Amino acid sequence: MATKETVAVLGAGGTMGLAIARNLARDGFEIRAWNRSPGKAQPLSEDGATVAGTAAEAAEGASVVLSILSDTDAVMESMLGEDGALSAKLAERPIWLQMSTVGEAGTERCAELAREHDLEFVDTPVLGTKAPAEQGLLVVLASGPERVRDRVQPIFDVIGQRTMWVGEAGAGTRLKLATNSWILAVVEGGAETVALAEGLGLDPQLVLDAIEGGPLDLPYLRMKGKAIMERDFDPSFRLSLAAKDAALVQEAAERRDLDLPLVRTVRQRLSEGVAEHGDKDMSATYLTSASA
Repeated sequence: MATKETVAVLGAGGTMGLAIARNLARDGFEIRAWNRSPGKAQPLSEDGATVAGTAAEAAEGASVVLSILSDTDAVMESMLGEDGALSAKLAERPIWLQMSTVGEAGTERCAELAREHDLEFVDTPVLGTKAPAEQGLLVVLASGPERVRDRVQPIFDVIGQRTMWVGEAGAGTRLKLATNSWILAVVEGGAETVALAEGLGLDPQLVLDAIEGGPLDLPYLRMKGKAIMERDFDPSFRLSLAAKDAALVQEAAERRDLDLPLVRTVRQRLSEGVAEHGDKDMSATYLTSASA
Protein backbone atom coordinates (compact mmCIF):
# COMPACT_ATOMS: atom_id res chain seq x y z
CA MET A 1 0.00 0.00 0.00
CA ALA A 2 1.37 3.42 -0.99
CA THR A 3 2.29 5.82 1.77
CA LYS A 4 -0.25 8.59 2.13
CA GLU A 5 0.85 12.17 1.57
CA THR A 6 1.32 14.64 4.40
CA VAL A 7 -1.10 17.45 3.59
CA ALA A 8 -0.97 21.03 4.86
CA VAL A 9 -4.48 22.45 4.54
CA LEU A 10 -4.46 26.25 4.41
CA GLY A 11 -7.91 27.63 5.13
CA ALA A 12 -8.90 24.65 7.25
CA GLY A 13 -11.45 26.59 9.28
CA GLY A 14 -13.67 27.68 6.41
CA THR A 15 -16.86 25.92 5.41
CA MET A 16 -15.15 23.95 2.66
CA GLY A 17 -11.69 23.68 4.18
CA LEU A 18 -12.92 22.30 7.48
CA ALA A 19 -14.88 19.53 5.78
CA ILE A 20 -12.06 18.66 3.38
CA ALA A 21 -9.44 18.53 6.15
CA ARG A 22 -11.73 16.47 8.38
CA ASN A 23 -12.47 13.88 5.70
CA LEU A 24 -8.78 13.51 4.84
CA ALA A 25 -7.79 13.18 8.51
CA ARG A 26 -10.46 10.55 9.11
CA ASP A 27 -9.20 8.62 6.10
CA GLY A 28 -5.72 8.42 7.61
CA PHE A 29 -3.87 11.26 5.91
CA GLU A 30 -1.50 13.22 8.13
CA ILE A 31 -3.16 16.63 8.17
CA ARG A 32 -1.51 19.86 9.26
CA ALA A 33 -4.33 22.38 9.50
CA TRP A 34 -4.01 26.16 9.53
CA ASN A 35 -6.59 28.93 9.46
CA ARG A 36 -6.34 32.69 9.82
CA SER A 37 -8.87 32.45 12.66
CA PRO A 38 -7.23 29.58 14.59
CA GLY A 39 -10.26 28.70 16.69
CA LYS A 40 -12.26 27.68 13.61
CA ALA A 41 -9.77 24.91 12.80
CA GLN A 42 -9.38 23.67 16.37
CA PRO A 43 -12.16 21.02 16.13
CA LEU A 44 -9.97 19.16 13.64
CA SER A 45 -7.69 18.08 16.47
CA GLU A 46 -10.46 15.68 17.51
CA ASP A 47 -10.09 13.99 14.11
CA GLY A 48 -6.36 13.49 14.48
CA ALA A 49 -5.20 16.58 12.59
CA THR A 50 -2.41 18.82 13.88
CA VAL A 51 -3.70 22.38 14.17
CA ALA A 52 -0.81 24.75 13.42
CA GLY A 53 -0.36 28.32 14.59
CA THR A 54 1.08 29.52 11.26
CA ALA A 55 0.96 28.48 7.62
CA ALA A 56 4.71 27.80 7.81
CA GLU A 57 4.23 25.46 10.75
CA ALA A 58 1.50 23.61 8.85
CA ALA A 59 3.67 23.28 5.75
CA GLU A 60 6.85 22.12 7.52
CA GLY A 61 7.70 18.73 6.04
CA ALA A 62 4.45 18.52 4.06
CA SER A 63 4.48 16.84 0.67
CA VAL A 64 1.23 18.51 -0.42
CA VAL A 65 0.03 22.04 0.29
CA LEU A 66 -3.72 22.38 -0.24
CA SER A 67 -5.05 25.95 -0.26
CA ILE A 68 -8.77 26.63 0.02
CA LEU A 69 -9.25 30.30 0.87
CA SER A 70 -11.61 33.09 -0.07
CA ASP A 71 -9.66 34.96 -2.75
CA THR A 72 -6.32 35.49 -4.47
CA ASP A 73 -4.93 37.87 -1.85
CA ALA A 74 -5.68 35.39 0.93
CA VAL A 75 -4.01 32.59 -1.01
CA MET A 76 -0.89 34.62 -1.76
CA GLU A 77 -0.65 35.81 1.83
CA SER A 78 -0.86 32.24 3.11
CA MET A 79 2.00 31.23 0.83
CA LEU A 80 4.23 34.32 0.80
CA GLY A 81 3.35 36.32 3.90
CA GLU A 82 5.26 36.41 7.14
CA ASP A 83 5.26 32.80 8.37
CA GLY A 84 3.75 31.76 5.04
CA ALA A 85 3.93 28.21 3.75
CA LEU A 86 6.87 28.93 1.46
CA SER A 87 9.04 29.91 4.40
CA ALA A 88 8.86 26.29 5.60
CA LYS A 89 11.00 23.39 4.48
CA LEU A 90 8.69 21.22 2.42
CA ALA A 91 9.21 17.59 1.59
CA GLU A 92 10.93 16.63 -1.66
CA ARG A 93 8.91 17.09 -4.85
CA PRO A 94 6.15 19.09 -3.16
CA ILE A 95 2.75 19.57 -4.79
CA TRP A 96 0.49 22.58 -4.48
CA LEU A 97 -3.22 21.79 -4.81
CA GLN A 98 -4.87 25.17 -5.32
CA MET A 99 -8.59 24.63 -4.65
CA SER A 100 -9.64 28.23 -4.02
CA THR A 101 -11.82 29.88 -6.67
CA VAL A 102 -9.57 32.77 -7.72
CA GLY A 103 -10.33 33.21 -11.42
CA GLU A 104 -7.92 33.28 -14.33
CA ALA A 105 -5.66 36.12 -13.21
CA GLY A 106 -5.38 34.67 -9.71
CA THR A 107 -4.58 31.21 -11.06
CA GLU A 108 -1.89 32.69 -13.30
CA ARG A 109 -0.31 34.39 -10.28
CA CYS A 110 -0.36 31.11 -8.35
CA ALA A 111 1.14 29.16 -11.26
CA GLU A 112 3.97 31.67 -11.57
CA LEU A 113 4.65 31.48 -7.84
CA ALA A 114 4.75 27.69 -8.08
CA ARG A 115 7.30 27.87 -10.91
CA GLU A 116 9.47 30.26 -8.92
CA HIS A 117 9.54 27.86 -5.95
CA ASP A 118 9.71 24.53 -7.80
CA LEU A 119 6.27 23.37 -6.73
CA GLU A 120 4.21 21.02 -8.87
CA PHE A 121 1.10 23.13 -9.44
CA VAL A 122 -2.32 21.52 -9.74
CA ASP A 123 -5.20 23.90 -10.38
CA THR A 124 -8.05 22.15 -8.58
CA PRO A 125 -11.26 24.07 -7.94
CA VAL A 126 -14.21 22.01 -6.76
CA LEU A 127 -17.95 22.02 -7.35
CA GLY A 128 -20.17 21.75 -4.30
CA THR A 129 -21.05 23.57 -1.12
CA LYS A 130 -21.23 22.72 2.59
CA ALA A 131 -23.19 19.46 2.57
CA PRO A 132 -21.36 17.83 -0.37
CA ALA A 133 -18.05 18.84 1.16
CA GLU A 134 -19.00 17.26 4.48
CA GLN A 135 -20.15 14.08 2.72
CA GLY A 136 -17.08 13.80 0.49
CA LEU A 137 -19.26 14.34 -2.60
CA LEU A 138 -17.54 17.27 -4.29
CA VAL A 139 -16.71 17.26 -7.98
CA VAL A 140 -12.99 17.91 -8.45
CA LEU A 141 -12.04 19.93 -11.55
CA ALA A 142 -8.36 19.04 -11.77
CA SER A 143 -5.80 20.37 -14.21
CA GLY A 144 -2.05 20.06 -14.07
CA PRO A 145 0.90 17.83 -14.91
CA GLU A 146 0.09 14.22 -15.61
CA ARG A 147 3.16 13.07 -13.69
CA VAL A 148 1.57 13.90 -10.31
CA ARG A 149 -1.89 12.49 -10.92
CA ASP A 150 -1.26 9.19 -9.17
CA ARG A 151 -0.02 11.03 -6.07
CA VAL A 152 -3.00 13.34 -5.70
CA GLN A 153 -5.83 11.09 -6.90
CA PRO A 154 -6.16 9.37 -3.48
CA ILE A 155 -6.81 12.83 -1.99
CA PHE A 156 -9.47 13.57 -4.58
CA ASP A 157 -11.08 10.17 -4.03
CA VAL A 158 -11.66 11.05 -0.38
CA ILE A 159 -13.08 14.54 -0.85
CA GLY A 160 -15.03 14.01 -4.07
CA GLN A 161 -17.51 11.68 -5.72
CA ARG A 162 -15.66 12.10 -9.02
CA THR A 163 -12.65 13.82 -10.52
CA MET A 164 -12.47 15.44 -13.94
CA TRP A 165 -8.95 15.87 -15.31
CA VAL A 166 -9.36 18.58 -17.92
CA GLY A 167 -5.87 19.45 -19.15
CA GLU A 168 -3.00 21.71 -18.23
CA ALA A 169 -3.17 23.92 -15.14
CA GLY A 170 -5.68 26.70 -15.67
CA ALA A 171 -8.25 24.56 -17.46
CA GLY A 172 -9.85 23.61 -14.14
CA THR A 173 -10.36 27.25 -13.28
CA ARG A 174 -11.87 28.00 -16.69
CA LEU A 175 -14.31 25.13 -16.30
CA LYS A 176 -15.21 26.35 -12.80
CA LEU A 177 -15.94 29.83 -14.19
CA ALA A 178 -18.24 28.46 -16.90
CA THR A 179 -20.03 26.20 -14.42
CA ASN A 180 -20.38 29.00 -11.88
CA SER A 181 -22.02 31.16 -14.53
CA TRP A 182 -24.82 28.58 -14.77
CA ILE A 183 -25.10 28.00 -11.02
CA LEU A 184 -25.36 31.71 -10.23
CA ALA A 185 -27.89 32.26 -13.02
CA VAL A 186 -30.07 29.50 -11.56
CA VAL A 187 -29.86 30.97 -8.05
CA GLU A 188 -30.64 34.52 -9.18
CA GLY A 189 -33.36 33.35 -11.58
CA GLY A 190 -34.96 31.23 -8.87
CA ALA A 191 -34.83 34.07 -6.35
CA GLU A 192 -36.49 36.48 -8.76
CA THR A 193 -39.11 33.90 -9.72
CA VAL A 194 -40.10 33.46 -6.06
CA ALA A 195 -40.24 37.25 -5.64
CA LEU A 196 -42.41 37.57 -8.76
CA ALA A 197 -44.79 34.79 -7.71
CA GLU A 198 -45.25 36.41 -4.31
CA GLY A 199 -45.76 39.79 -5.96
CA LEU A 200 -48.48 38.24 -8.10
CA GLY A 201 -50.21 36.95 -4.98
CA LEU A 202 -49.26 33.31 -5.63
CA ASP A 203 -47.76 30.64 -3.42
CA PRO A 204 -44.29 30.15 -5.07
CA GLN A 205 -44.63 26.41 -4.45
CA LEU A 206 -47.16 26.43 -7.28
CA VAL A 207 -44.35 27.36 -9.70
CA LEU A 208 -42.30 24.37 -8.59
CA ASP A 209 -45.37 22.15 -8.85
CA ALA A 210 -46.06 23.41 -12.37
CA ILE A 211 -42.61 22.48 -13.69
CA GLU A 212 -42.37 19.21 -11.74
CA GLY A 213 -41.21 16.31 -13.89
CA GLY A 214 -40.49 18.51 -16.90
CA PRO A 215 -37.15 19.41 -18.50
CA LEU A 216 -36.87 22.60 -16.40
CA ASP A 217 -37.42 20.84 -13.08
CA LEU A 218 -34.01 21.25 -11.42
CA PRO A 219 -33.17 19.74 -8.01
CA TYR A 220 -30.96 22.75 -7.26
CA LEU A 221 -33.79 25.17 -8.04
CA ARG A 222 -36.08 23.21 -5.73
CA MET A 223 -33.49 23.24 -2.94
CA LYS A 224 -32.83 26.97 -3.15
CA GLY A 225 -36.51 27.76 -3.75
CA LYS A 226 -37.47 25.87 -0.60
CA ALA A 227 -34.85 27.75 1.41
CA ILE A 228 -36.14 31.08 0.13
CA MET A 229 -39.78 30.23 0.83
CA GLU A 230 -38.85 29.16 4.37
CA ARG A 231 -36.60 32.24 4.75
CA ASP A 232 -33.81 29.88 5.74
CA PHE A 233 -30.60 31.62 4.74
CA ASP A 234 -28.18 29.62 6.86
CA PRO A 235 -25.13 29.70 4.57
CA SER A 236 -24.05 26.68 2.61
CA PHE A 237 -22.24 29.20 0.39
CA ARG A 238 -22.19 32.85 1.41
CA LEU A 239 -23.64 35.57 -0.79
CA SER A 240 -20.42 37.56 -0.51
CA LEU A 241 -18.48 34.69 -2.04
CA ALA A 242 -21.09 34.20 -4.76
CA ALA A 243 -20.74 37.87 -5.68
CA LYS A 244 -16.96 37.45 -5.80
CA ASP A 245 -17.35 34.44 -8.07
CA ALA A 246 -19.75 36.35 -10.33
CA ALA A 247 -17.13 39.09 -10.68
CA LEU A 248 -14.56 36.49 -11.72
CA VAL A 249 -16.95 35.16 -14.38
CA GLN A 250 -17.48 38.67 -15.75
CA GLU A 251 -13.73 39.34 -15.79
CA ALA A 252 -13.16 36.17 -17.80
CA ALA A 253 -15.83 37.20 -20.31
CA GLU A 254 -14.36 40.69 -20.65
CA ARG A 255 -10.90 39.24 -21.27
CA ARG A 256 -12.31 37.68 -24.42
CA ASP A 257 -14.50 40.63 -25.45
CA LEU A 258 -17.63 38.55 -24.94
CA ASP A 259 -20.87 40.51 -24.61
CA LEU A 260 -22.76 38.58 -21.91
CA PRO A 261 -25.47 40.84 -20.45
CA LEU A 262 -26.89 38.14 -18.19
CA VAL A 263 -23.48 37.66 -16.58
CA ARG A 264 -23.23 41.41 -15.94
CA THR A 265 -26.73 41.59 -14.50
CA VAL A 266 -26.28 38.62 -12.18
CA ARG A 267 -23.01 40.04 -10.91
CA GLN A 268 -24.60 43.44 -10.24
CA ARG A 269 -27.60 42.01 -8.41
CA LEU A 270 -25.55 39.66 -6.24
CA SER A 271 -23.19 42.51 -5.36
CA GLU A 272 -26.09 44.75 -4.35
CA GLY A 273 -27.05 42.35 -1.57
CA VAL A 274 -23.60 41.92 -0.04
CA ALA A 275 -23.58 44.92 2.30
CA GLU A 276 -26.71 43.80 4.14
CA HIS A 277 -26.83 40.06 3.49
CA GLY A 278 -23.28 39.01 2.59
CA ASP A 279 -22.92 36.49 5.41
CA LYS A 280 -26.20 34.77 4.54
CA ASP A 281 -26.56 32.03 1.94
CA MET A 282 -26.34 33.17 -1.67
CA SER A 283 -30.08 32.51 -2.03
CA ALA A 284 -30.49 35.63 0.14
CA THR A 285 -30.16 37.57 -3.12
CA TYR A 286 -33.95 37.09 -3.02
CA LEU A 287 -34.10 39.69 -0.25
CA THR A 288 -32.75 42.33 -2.64
CA SER A 289 -35.42 41.53 -5.24
CA ALA A 290 -38.23 41.24 -2.69
CA SER A 291 -37.46 44.65 -1.20
CA ALA A 292 -36.83 46.41 -4.50
